[in-house]
Amino acid sequence: MLAHQRSNHDDHVRDLYDRFQIKQTVKNGHVELFGCTKATPRCFGNVINDTPSYLYEGRWTPPCCINALKATLQHVIEVFDFNGVAYWLEGGSLLGAARNGQLIPWDYDIDLGMFLNETKKIQYLEAAREGPVADPDGFTWELAQPGEGQFYRVHYSRTNRLHVDIFPFYANNSVMTKDFWFRSHPQDREFPEDFLTPMESASFLGLTVAVPNRRREFLELKFGKGCIENPKYPRDFKL
Repeated sequence: MLAHQRSNHDDHVRDLYDRFQIKQTVKNGHVELFGCTKATPRCFGNVINDTPSYLYEGRWTPPCCINALKATLQHVIEVFDFNGVAYWLEGGSLLGAARNGQLIPWDYDIDLGMFLNETKKIQYLEAAREGPVADPDGFTWELAQPGEGQFYRVHYSRTNRLHVDIFPFYANNSVMTKDFWFRSHPQDREFPEDFLTPMESASFLGLTVAVPNRRREFLELKFGKGCIENPKYPRDFKL
């Protein structure tokens, strides 16, 4: 009887959390996440003009989504390290790391760079050329859809599409470049190869990750002067 009552109470609490979109509770130092899992879709729908739906609702990235992104990043890093493949934190993810070691509060994915000639060392990247492939831990590796660009995505699962984007670069006359660019992302641009020789480490989401050296200079090359101290919403969005 008590077990049945406890189960009913737990179900009622979860229903309330669902109704009020509560994604995390903290009690006596214990953190419990509610929301999306590997078995469910992510907590938000479409992303329009680089703006996820929760930002229009006056909310930041849900904590369960951040947890899924961290787990995916950690998994990708482990696969890369096991295969002796170099990577570095890119784009807005590096910007978040430089600001406070966290995901930018409205971000919904994580960006990594890698060397194009090392993609063949990762069996899942090679297999993804033929179609999405799930690895033994349930993460799904795939090539971006035609029209999106020439890069890879690693999803939290086939169902939960929170993901890490992996952009392959190659050196051309000491400049790191690639064969496609996002026209809507002015920060997506070439950069000198010496930012990667050597690479440094930084804290991001509680993980130690590889980053370009002289990261402030690297970020200001891509995002402009003062980008670390002066956050901007996507597409000049205002809350």
